[in-house]
Amino acid sequence: MQSQVLFPFFLSLFYGAISQPIQYSIPEELAKGSLVGNLAKDLGLSVQELPARKLRISAEDYFNVSAESGDLLVSGRIDREKICGRKSECALEFESVTENPMNIFHVIVAIQDINDNAPHFIAKEFELEICESALPGVKFPLDSAQDADVASNSLKIYTVSPNEHFSLLTKESPDESKYPELLLEKPLDREHQSSHHLILTAMDGGEPPLSSTTHIRIKVTDANDNAPVFSQDIYRVSLKENMPQGTSVLRVMATDQDEGINAEITYAFLNAPTSTSLIFHLNPNTGIITTTGTLDFEERNRYVLGVEAKDGGVHTAHCNVQIEVVDENDNAPEVTFMSFSNQIPEDSNLGTVIALIKVRDQDSGQNGLVTCYIQEEVPFKLESTSKNYYKLVIDRALNREQTAEYNVTITATDRGKPPLFSTASITLYITDINDNAPVFQQASYTVHVAENNPPGASITQVSAYDPDLGPNGQVSYSIVASDLEPQVLSSYVSVSAHSGVVFAQRAFDHEQLRVFQLTLQARDHGSPALSANVSLRVLVGDRNDNAPRVLYPALAPDGSALFDTVPRAAEPGYLVTKVVAVDADSGHNAWLSYHVLQASDPGLFSLGLRTGEVRTARALGDRDATRQRLLVAVRDGGQPPLSATATLHLIFADSLQEVLPDLSDDPLPTDPQTELQFYLVLALALISVLFLLAVILAIALRLRHSFSSAAWGCFQSSLSSKSEPVGPFNYGEGTMPYSHNLCVASHSAKTAFNFLNIAPEVAPPQDLLCDDPSVADCANNEDLNLSCDSSFSSHVTSFCPS
Repeated sequence: MQSQVLFPFFLSLFYGAISQPIQYSIPEELAKGSLVGNLAKDLGLSVQELPARKLRISAEDYFNVSAESGDLLVSGRIDREKICGRKSECALEFESVTENPMNIFHVIVAIQDINDNAPHFIAKEFELEICESALPGVKFPLDSAQDADVASNSLKIYTVSPNEHFSLLTKESPDESKYPELLLEKPLDREHQSSHHLILTAMDGGEPPLSSTTHIRIKVTDANDNAPVFSQDIYRVSLKENMPQGTSVLRVMATDQDEGINAEITYAFLNAPTSTSLIFHLNPNTGIITTTGTLDFEERNRYVLGVEAKDGGVHTAHCNVQIEVVDENDNAPEVTFMSFSNQIPEDSNLGTVIALIKVRDQDSGQNGLVTCYIQEEVPFKLESTSKNYYKLVIDRALNREQTAEYNVTITATDRGKPPLFSTASITLYITDINDNAPVFQQASYTVHVAENNPPGASITQVSAYDPDLGPNGQVSYSIVASDLEPQVLSSYVSVSAHSGVVFAQRAFDHEQLRVFQLTLQARDHGSPALSANVSLRVLVGDRNDNAPRVLYPALAPDGSALFDTVPRAAEPGYLVTKVVAVDADSGHNAWLSYHVLQASDPGLFSLGLRTGEVRTARALGDRDATRQRLLVAVRDGGQPPLSATATLHLIFADSLQEVLPDLSDDPLPTDPQTELQFYLVLALALISVLFLLAVILAIALRLRHSFSSAAWGCFQSSLSSKSEPVGPFNYGEGTMPYSHNLCVASHSAKTAFNFLNIAPEVAPPQDLLCDDPSVADCANNEDLNLSCDSSFSSHVTSFCPS
């Protein structure tokens, strides 16, 4: 049968749910696949958007929705009597849910009754005993027939087969059910006819009507002229549900004016259904009705019991007991998650629906009114959408880094006294998005690296933290900027992309590069990627890897040594000259000190420890040599210290013209002691020469070849002007306590030997520069060196090392 749409209009939505239900009406027992109505059209949905909206219903046992057309079709047997029982109105209420966006709609399908059930009697035969003394007009209630149909299809009338003594009346009980009463029309005569046989017919009002019959067998008994009489025709009582078993309901009472056995009254339920007999008990002697089972308002809220009182004879009386069951708040609300998503991106918008919740309370009235709320302090809230439906929506911004998951407990409380409640919990997981850039542990980094470091060594490590998860929290490092030239940056430093360790690619040189700055970047692997920069300042520390370098005194361009002149009348403290040295290192490693290693006359000059200034310590004496030689060591402050040496040649003269003749022709006046020393040295020199010649001759004869002997001196003449210093001169220097200067005249056969005597106690110690290889070599090479000079008129003698 084609369905009829009662309310085919779609009202506006309130919080995603329709405010009025969509109603249909169909007869029961429709065939499977029968059309109820076009639900999609009534909801305002087009056929094209059905797949995306995913239209579905909750009453899948009875109906389904066609995915192609949106038609609501019958999917199972619909038996109104099974669904609604004796209710006059029957309807199936269910929900229709759509997604994208999520909405819920209420649908009511009214089930119309059809005449598919014929009336039927519980017993196939009734037996009555009627006293012959019964007067016309006496009524005898009969067992009623049962018809599962309702309204016009329900039982309408009773008839009895024609006879002269009885007629039939159709009566209606308080619960609107119809029952037959047999009316005595003509007095009975047992002696004439002791029994009667009647056929009772029950007929409903369907089209066509259905009927059933039962037999009534009437036995005529002897006279008992008084029937019992109840005090009330209808007894009414109210009972609370969940009363304990054995609770007294009420007492029915009937009286009989007869005496003896005819006045003994017994009570019994009249045509009581089996379910009623399981709940109530009637004491046959006292008429007290008690409970034998538990009353449940949600199952049945009203009972109508027929009670029969029978005396010792054949007379009976009937009454009805109406029991109203009063609802108690004995059912806690039920919370059901219709739909939910427990994976929520942390950037979800406010108001996003997380779950659709349905609440239900089987109680009625105030006991069935339910309120829902969330117990915890969470960034979610409940919104009421329609009757008994709530939405769980996002109320505040989510941040996975602060809270990764929430346990949300929803409490449903009714309004009973006392109220009952129930809870339902759901765990919501917040999924990560790349919303956090890496953060370095320091605002900037400064690292100190000593020079001469091994290439490939780790100099520092930077670290950045990203609170995101997975690739969003994986950090890689790189160098994005530097004050070094781009082409040389990679040869200086590199950074590990995984660990953030910064490596030196080469050995640093403090003297070439003392500081440089890098900009490091930490970038995560999110999409899009986020990054942060930090500056790294690398300070190259100094090591004592540079020996001092003497700037003055220096050799002339031709390689000859310079000398300084000192006035003969110089007072003590007179500034003679200054040793100037520099050290490429810095700090303590470049802190220079000056020390005298050798001196022709140790007491004649003083040397500034820090300044390198050479000053006269006393006035020049008559016995002091005109020429003086100082060997000065320059040490730095490193550990171990490095050093360099410088040789100072000093000549006492008032002018350059004065010193030239003395150097070329006239030896300085000497005392007898000096002449004695001269002759001793001369003799020693001659002996040494003869010995040397003998050795050379022997070697020459032995090896049969000759060796070129080393030149004993070179003679170079140059002009010098009187300036501070004066030079250049060729000179020879030695490291022994005594310095032997050999002077040879170039234009005469006259040779003069000048000896400078240095006291052994002022000779420098041998290990003053033991840590400096250059000084050690110098000391070894200067042992027993002889110096020669040539004097000639109007020229300055040059000194040459042997």
